[in-house]
Amino acid sequence: MGKFLFKQSRRLRLVVQACFTALTNGYAAGFAQGKIYTGPTKSLCVPGLNCYSCPGALGACPIGSLQAVLGSRSYQMALYVTGFLMMTGAVMGRFVCGWLCPFGLVQDLLHKIPWGRKISRLPGEKWLRMLRYGVLAGFVVLLPMYAVDIVGQGQPWFCKYICPSGTLTAGIPLVLSNPALREAIGWLFAWKNLVLLVLILLSVPLYRPFCRYLCPLGAIYGFFNPISLYRYRVDPAKCTSCGACQRSCQLKIPIWRTPNSPDCIRCGDCRAACPHGAITTTFQRQEAPSSGKGAKEES
Repeated sequence: MGKFLFKQSRRLRLVVQACFTALTNGYAAGFAQGKIYTGPTKSLCVPGLNCYSCPGALGACPIGSLQAVLGSRSYQMALYVTGFLMMTGAVMGRFVCGWLCPFGLVQDLLHKIPWGRKISRLPGEKWLRMLRYGVLAGFVVLLPMYAVDIVGQGQPWFCKYICPSGTLTAGIPLVLSNPALREAIGWLFAWKNLVLLVLILLSVPLYRPFCRYLCPLGAIYGFFNPISLYRYRVDPAKCTSCGACQRSCQLKIPIWRTPNSPDCIRCGDCRAACPHGAITTTFQRQEAPSSGKGAKEES
């Protein structure tokens, strides 16, 4: 029964990821014509990492939007973008990463490829996971604000030099469908494709390397994991510290000890794998504990 629930949980998550990706990138004419959608919904942010320049994108990426307002001289939309990020994080935390992010879906599908030996972590994993905070501070906030041109305009540094989602869903489709763009590509396009290629190859043996080490959006939502409305709870009356949750977690988080780790993407594998039903969410009705104590909720 446990294995059945585990497989059903993973299957459901893939379906939700695929549906949300199709919903937020549903402008089919954009892919056919090689043009970017510019309709009214394009001024609205979507929760996940979803490139504005993707031909099918119906909304804007919150990280791209944040860079745009920080790099501009007007800051007219800064409150909307930061408010959107705070509201989304306060409600869901990194649930967005596990269930709603298109590039998260890409990495999940790549990791299913049965090739080579799967690895759980890289050498220096603890320090590598800190890189995403450096990317957030440097490429998303500081460089767009302070590395400006002669008229005081900054650049979207993360989108321009790092973002693999933009390369995959926007750069490559636009170059393939526009002869003029193919003639204009240079070293930057080659660099972005190299970053994408490395992450694609790494995603096969290692689960979600971009989310672990580089994603600034995951870094933002991770700050909210301990305090978001949607959190995990571990019932101390049921938990035996057997480690089944950590073994099932593809990010190897000790959920029984830190259920609201900033690294947790809320995929639900730990809940499905727990043999005692000790892991619940704040959106579930909690049973009265037999020990008389409230359920443990750690951050």
